Amino acid sequence: MHIPDGYLGPASCGFFYALMLPIWTVATRIVKKTLKAKQVPLLAIGAAFSFVIMMFNVPIPGGSTGHAVGGVLVAILLGPWAACIAITVALVVQALLFGDGGITAIGANCFNMAFVLPFIGYYLYKALSYNAPLDSNRRVLAAGVAGYIGINVAAFLAGVEFGLQPLLHHTADGQALYCPYGLNIAVPAMAGEHLLIFGWVEAIVTALVIKFLQKQAPELLKEKKGRG
Repeated sequence: MHIPDGYLGPASCGFFYALMLPIWTVATRIVKKTLKAKQVPLLAIGAAFSFVIMMFNVPIPGGSTGHAVGGVLVAILLGPWAACIAITVALVVQALLFGDGGITAIGANCFNMAFVLPFIGYYLYKALSYNAPLDSNRRVLAAGVAGYIGINVAAFLAGVEFGLQPLLHHTADGQALYCPYGLNIAVPAMAGEHLLIFGWVEAIVTALVIKFLQKQAPELLKEKKGRG
């Protein structure tokens, strides 16, 4: 799902950087106010977990990759704003040190994976697990569903962002200047792989970790003030 350099036009890259700057600012302020000192190592572990799971990339036709993210799991444990910070750190390190995702596309990648994915997944999990006991299987199912839906929405948006480029940036004779694939190719390519493969990986990993924590560290699943 990482968008590389050269696939989004300058206007698109600038738009997503401008969109993410206030989000990062708000996320930083909220995390500073709500995250307790003893949770800081957990935030670092969440960023490391997301970094590692995203490194298992499988190329997707159209110039991007498919992979799990772990964003919903981090959001469930620490809240969506903390997940935004954790995944942003992972994406920036990947782009700067490993060339995984473009530097110009950090804003777009963070919008999809560090903002949309954890927020949709977190609030879907809250809705599906509402009033469920900490050890309830409904929480496990809710986590899996939230992980699956969250990553697929993010993948769909990445496909839309790819597919709009030929419409936004082209020569006088219609030749695409950046991503050459329209919506009819980019969206099915991105959405299809995640619906069939990577969404299930995200769902299974998220559900299994929640199941493990129910038995070993249920206090991590307790709702904390200011998390959302």
